[in-house]
Amino acid sequence: MAFGVISEIGYISLHTSDIEASTAHAKDILGLVETARSGNAVYMSSAARKHHELVYIDAPQHGVGQIGLIAAGRSGLDLARRRIRDAGYPVVSDSPLHAGVEDGFAFIGPEGFIFEIYIGPHSANIMPSGHAPDRFGHVNLHPQHLQAMLNFFVDTLDFRISDVIGDDFAYFLRCNAEHHGIALIKGKGWLHHHAWQVQSIAELGKVGDRLHERGLRLLMGPVRHGAGHNMAAYYVEPTGAVVELYADLEHIYDDERPPIVWPRDNLAWATKWSIYDFTEFRSHGLFPAPEAVAAT
Repeated sequence: MAFGVISEIGYISLHTSDIEASTAHAKDILGLVETARSGNAVYMSSAARKHHELVYIDAPQHGVGQIGLIAAGRSGLDLARRRIRDAGYPVVSDSPLHAGVEDGFAFIGPEGFIFEIYIGPHSANIMPSGHAPDRFGHVNLHPQHLQAMLNFFVDTLDFRISDVIGDDFAYFLRCNAEHHGIALIKGKGWLHHHAWQVQSIAELGKVGDRLHERGLRLLMGPVRHGAGHNMAAYYVEPTGAVVELYADLEHIYDDERPPIVWPRDNLAWATKWSIYDFTEFRSHGLFPAPEAVAAT
């Protein structure tokens, strides 16, 4: 149940300079199914059978297109429109950027990320693949100006803080009972990863096998995170963005639960089972694409 203007995280749109390679990788490794093509866009979905949860845009270079946020009904969408305009964020489209939704608008948020807030995601008449994830779950952003991004989500879009890492280093934010739909870690100003829910830790092992069969490898995992409690495994997709598969994410049913605070040097917030050098893990990511508005 949403407690603000946003009910869930809807989709991620990525620009790719090799759309066929990116699409094939998403099918073979992640298990998504292509639902439609329109112009320079390929739409993909999981077992959730939505019109789109991942959109690849054929473009000259890799980059983040948009981050889709599903509003809490018509009233949530209308309130979000007013708040975004009142806050001074530039609106780039008063109508949906992509097919397959009822209504929405798009704007440039902090650090150049384009967000689309919308309602009425359409269903896709597809048969999920044999290793499809359950659904798209969350995104992890590494903003340079952490407090500005935090204030945007909390003050403008009603997200609540689930966990805090260190002194202004990272925040996990929720818009419903799930522990986080947005994770913020201070960094280079890019999207680090997009994340997909699976049934169990067995699925994390299977994605490792699929990668190995193609001469690839996991970037990290499987791990058990302290913040959020979920088990997870990560790999790098052809655009340079990281993909997370996760299971067993914490749900918070007390809307007023205070955030759990972790010392930054207590790495159990990131991994409880083993110790990792996060240098390589944090070296991957994708900046907002300057031409993202012209995606459709």
